[in-house]
Amino acid sequence: MISALLVMALGAVILGAALGYAAVRFRVEGDPLVEKIDGILPQTQCGQCGFPGCRPYAEAIARGEADINQCPPGGEEGIKKLADLLGREAKPLSGEHGIEKAKSVAVIVENLCIGCTLCIQACPVDAIVGAAKQMHTVIATQCTGCELCLEPCPVDCIVMEPIAESVESWKWQYPVFEIARRSA
Repeated sequence: MISALLVMALGAVILGAALGYAAVRFRVEGDPLVEKIDGILPQTQCGQCGFPGCRPYAEAIARGEADINQCPPGGEEGIKKLADLLGREAKPLSGEHGIEKAKSVAVIVENLCIGCTLCIQACPVDAIVGAAKQMHTVIATQCTGCELCLEPCPVDCIVMEPIAESVESWKWQYPVFEIARRSA
């Protein structure tokens, strides 16, 4: 019985060493350019660019398969940042992918909601909560304003409300290091 335990322990050590070696030898590192591009994109996961989310769009830009002007939520500011990063010329937003809109958040008109859960299924960031046949609500801090919940709603109880600029929602146009670089 001890010999069986020793054989199993030896097998576990050998398999563990083989897996450790394989993890080091075949490690896949992310593309730093994709990470930078993805960091610029607005992370709405709306699909307006023609890709299922911001990460696939960033990968397509890095491979040269997509242009930098396909993201309506990122708008002209996002296009300029991508152009600066990639050393390309900024272009106007592609009309076939949509138009730039003010940042907004979904709001459910509670007395109209029938609890069908179609909006919950459509939300790519799980910002809508509720149960079947119960009223739903939007977690405003998680809503990206992608508008994907509007179309499936059978009673049109979801409205998009613009986000008013305030101290909490205001952001620098350029990162601090970019301001320092421009002034130098």
